[in-house]
Amino acid sequence: MAGGDVIIGLEVHVQLNRLHSKLFCGCSTDYHASDPNTHTCPVCLGLPGTLPVVNRRAVEYAIRVALALNCQIQGETLFYRKNYYYPDLPKAFQITQYDFPLGLGGSILIKGEDGEEKKIRITRVHMEEDPGRLVHAGTIDRAKYSMVDYNRCGMSLLEVVTEPDLRSPKEARSFLDKLRNILEYLDVFDGGLEGAMRIDSNISLVGGERAEVKNISSHKGVEKALAYEITRQRSARRRGVAQVQETRHYDELRAITVSIRTKEEAHDYRYFPEPDLVPMRIADWVPKVEAELPELPDAKRERFVAEYGIADDHARSLTSEIRVANFYEVVAKRAPPRLAAAWIADVLKGELNYRDITIDKFSPDHMVEILSMLEGGKITEKGAVEVIRTILDHSGDPSEVTPARVVEAKGLVRAGDDAVKAAVRAAVEESAQAVADYRAGNEKAINFIVGVVMKKTRGRADPGEANRLVKETLDEI
Repeated sequence: MAGGDVIIGLEVHVQLNRLHSKLFCGCSTDYHASDPNTHTCPVCLGLPGTLPVVNRRAVEYAIRVALALNCQIQGETLFYRKNYYYPDLPKAFQITQYDFPLGLGGSILIKGEDGEEKKIRITRVHMEEDPGRLVHAGTIDRAKYSMVDYNRCGMSLLEVVTEPDLRSPKEARSFLDKLRNILEYLDVFDGGLEGAMRIDSNISLVGGERAEVKNISSHKGVEKALAYEITRQRSARRRGVAQVQETRHYDELRAITVSIRTKEEAHDYRYFPEPDLVPMRIADWVPKVEAELPELPDAKRERFVAEYGIADDHARSLTSEIRVANFYEVVAKRAPPRLAAAWIADVLKGELNYRDITIDKFSPDHMVEILSMLEGGKITEKGAVEVIRTILDHSGDPSEVTPARVVEAKGLVRAGDDAVKAAVRAAVEESAQAVADYRAGNEKAINFIVGVVMKKTRGRADPGEANRLVKETLDEI
């Protein structure tokens, strides 16, 4: 749902969950499979007399992200208290950053609504502690009560705030996909964990009041929430209903947004410097962190095109996940790089997405073996796809299923020339109507005959070769 009247900005909360301890205390970050309120201590619960101590590694991770987002790292950063009275933070304030964020003025390149590359500006990147998790007994606007789990409270959180440069839900999802990709390359983030990335979206129509949709937990949810908001705001404008600046919640079950309060302004939070934490001079940390930065997605994509000679679309697909990029490089060192790129990007990824599994479930050795059999003419493209599907669907001992065993067990060895020629002759003889249609000028009629050939060879003939032989046979009779 695109439109020139739509203005979208995002506030993305990223949990730096590759750390062993929380931002200001020593509590373990490995809480996701634990009982509620079992990963807490007096510090993250804000008990009287406790003092926070900054996790230096968390700050280094935050600098790593800010650099990867092309931000200018500030020489000095400072923590503030953001005061609000919600039960997810027992202190009644959140330690965050305000006037002195860690990074300013970055950008990310995405593919825009028109298919062209588009720069999305980053306003700021700052650190803060994660609140606890509220579990509502029903929907947020109708729940009779809510329960609080403080295991998440105090986790290292990074907030990435964009300028209002996005113009559609599709662009917003593209931005989030790219951001997640960068975070995974940096190895600071595991997106598969609950609460790893939560999104607040600010959306308005040109000339209208802005609504902030809070705590959306998935990329698909962002797209749906924004699409709903656009429809809601356009409908209200058509009916002449006045809009107010407000905070709304996205209800995933009902796929709607609901108003929860009027929007707070910065002064409502009564920010003031955190008295228990001194300012941090981080300018000297930057060179060390910068030297540790890995190759990032855009740079890897450009290298794949230059080094392996593959198409930009394939390179973009292969580098969209760090695990897929690493898989491809292993295969490309032992198989023709262009052939490997096409089969991994177009076929293997499609089969993985269909099954909702990751590339870790498939061995690079198997991919190399399949490509070798394909290139050597032992199997057809259809046979190669069947081998991939069979391996992915195998639920037993992985050592029991190899490409060679699948080819042998399913009879996928490519049919010999004599067998294909015999199948072509038989197919032509059995397809009198298709032959007549072809001679009458209907070139598509040949596809029916080729289909008969493929059926007779049980898919073991090469479709292109079968097509050529059918044409030759028809031209001779």
